[in-house]
Amino acid sequence: MKQLLVALLAGTLFGAGLAFSGMADPARVQGFLDLFGQWDPTLAFVMGGAMIPMALAWIVQRRLDKPFADAHFSLPGTSLIDRNLAIGAVLFGAGWGISGLCPGPGLADLAINPLPALAFVIALFAGMIAHRVTS
Repeated sequence: MKQLLVALLAGTLFGAGLAFSGMADPARVQGFLDLFGQWDPTLAFVMGGAMIPMALAWIVQRRLDKPFADAHFSLPGTSLIDRNLAIGAVLFGAGWGISGLCPGPGLADLAINPLPALAFVIALFAGMIAHRVTS
């Protein structure tokens, strides 16, 4: 139950941050990615601002024996940059640039702007299924 409450709180906080920062607005995201047009630097400040609490979280995590809501930390075991990671990053970036959405804001937009977000979420799940079938 503790894990569920922590996940609910984290998801709520993340969704509120997406809405407040404008990252759930595809036009703002596409404006940020339009480097040679009318570039909107707002999201650079959002991403830069997100680095501060994340850096603090890593410092705190190193000092903890275990996380608040689990028996042990589940951290990535590798930092290898391989072909699959590179292809995935390119696909993610292309999808983000075309739609102005990535998975978090896409799901948050189901509550804000459901019709366009639904098309994105359907495509997102189709891609996940295609990956599962081809892997």
